[in-house]
Amino acid sequence: MRPLIASLIPAAIVIAAPAHAQNGSLAEVQAHLRGISTMTADFVQTDRKGKSLSGKLSLRQPGKVRFQYQPGVPLLIVGDGDALTMIDYSVKQVSRWPVGNSPLSVLINPNKDMSRFARVIASPTPGTIQVEARDPKHPEFGTITILFARGSGPGGLSLAGWTVLDAQNGRSTVRLTNQRYGVPISDKTFKWDDPRPKGPRK
Repeated sequence: MRPLIASLIPAAIVIAAPAHAQNGSLAEVQAHLRGISTMTADFVQTDRKGKSLSGKLSLRQPGKVRFQYQPGVPLLIVGDGDALTMIDYSVKQVSRWPVGNSPLSVLINPNKDMSRFARVIASPTPGTIQVEARDPKHPEFGTITILFARGSGPGGLSLAGWTVLDAQNGRSTVRLTNQRYGVPISDKTFKWDDPRPKGPRK
């Protein structure tokens, strides 16, 4: 799996900071996720080698997500609820990874019962909730640790980012800023131009 998309497909977090007591619940987190109709945010994605890329995230429930990278980066990642599709325009390649049964699906399908594969863990920062999710039946998906900050989003929380540790112990992180909830997002946002001969796809 390419390192760039690895931070979007699950892992666990190790932070060199003192952990604070758990201060939230899965029910609170799930209420926040279920309260998101749409969201946009700026993101910074840092891979296992410390290389960072920025861009804009667009999310519309149920299941629609787009990671638009900074100008000059010929990559696009679009999710349809069942899979993430990465389009690499530099080599005219399209790759698809199913996420419907992976821990990442909690972000794009909040109707799932998180208690089956997620738990609240001690957070390194006051005023935040940290959730670790993994599927014991599919260790190849790794583990995703999602950070929520107390804020003005649905349910009084705001999705702050996540860290993934893949099956090869490679860690990568996505951090979000400028989150906006309930904003209009066009259907066109989740369409992409196929660099292969077949033309536009959804």
